[in-house]
Amino acid sequence: MSTLGSDNKTSQPTELSSVTGTDFQEYLRRLDRLANLGLVSASLAHEIKNGLVSISVFIELLLQKGEDNEMTVVVRRELKRIDALVTQMLRFAAPKPKVFAAIHVHELLDHSVRLLEHQMSGSMITLERRYRAGHDLINADESQLQQAFMNLLLNAVEAVGNNGALVVGTELVTGEDGLRRLNISINDTGTGITPATLAHLFEPFFTTKKNGTGLGLSITRRIVEEHRGVIEVQSEPGRGSTFIISLLVD
Repeated sequence: MSTLGSDNKTSQPTELSSVTGTDFQEYLRRLDRLANLGLVSASLAHEIKNGLVSISVFIELLLQKGEDNEMTVVVRRELKRIDALVTQMLRFAAPKPKVFAAIHVHELLDHSVRLLEHQMSGSMITLERRYRAGHDLINADESQLQQAFMNLLLNAVEAVGNNGALVVGTELVTGEDGLRRLNISINDTGTGITPATLAHLFEPFFTTKKNGTGLGLSITRRIVEEHRGVIEVQSEPGRGSTFIISLLVD
């Protein structure tokens, strides 16, 4: 299991104020690529979404007339998968407006974990809560922050497999700038992440999963950034991974 003090980690891109010279040019190129990617993704997603409506209706009519139940299951499953991918693309390219309010992070974490209890029990995964933060009230969009938690928890459950363990923790820290931050960590005993994968982990559409979209962690990072936070991952092959979200406490 990795620890919070591990040196093998990746974190947020450098802030603009500290980027100079050739790094600044690369920073601008990256922003331009991401902007174009967002426009293309949104355009493609809308077109695919519109086409899926007609295709789904037509396929349903054909399947109702046929007797191939196995084909019915396959087609419906694949249409559902494509629709889910397009929905992820739209969410990445054009997220809905946020509604910030005071929320208790511990309650939100408990709710997120509860949604995965059946899946964890089926895989014999043990869960430990280490809520060390005495104050967990922050200003956030509850729905989007829960999405970030769920993305990380789902990845952790998949990484652990059977008979593994998850540790969900919180702690309050004070930075050198004097600001208090709430650190939320999700640690797993999975196979870990290679250094080569760590370098690209938060890039849109990058994935090592057979049926992955490569958007979950990109969306998670953006949600965290829009909450004035940062996210980093510490991992070592064979020793699990720890994702840490750090949010300002008002």
